[in-house]
Amino acid sequence: MAFTYKQKCARCKKNYVLVTWRTNYPLCYDCQKKEMVGEIKDAAMKKLLNIPEEFYKENSFLRSIKINCIKFGKLSEKQVEAFKKTVKKMKESNKGNDETPAKD
Repeated sequence: MAFTYKQKCARCKKNYVLVTWRTNYPLCYDCQKKEMVGEIKDAAMKKLLNIPEEFYKENSFLRSIKINCIKFGKLSEKQVEAFKKTVKKMKESNKGNDETPAKD
């Protein structure tokens, strides 16, 4: 597992973003939200990218995939596989956190 630390957003210089040593240009969700607005014409891509907004807020990789899909209209198979794998991991990690005790 890579070490993460907080760094200010490179664009707005207000919000902090979790980054690793691989992150070249850290951007916060608020700065990338404008780029994520657009129409996706492919029904399969629309279904694939229809995930909870919280996932996009937490993960810059998911944001970059959605932005690329909007810009170029398609994704490579490797991008789609990586997107699905990341979403699956995030759902599994949230499942453990969202469990609430049953009320009697």
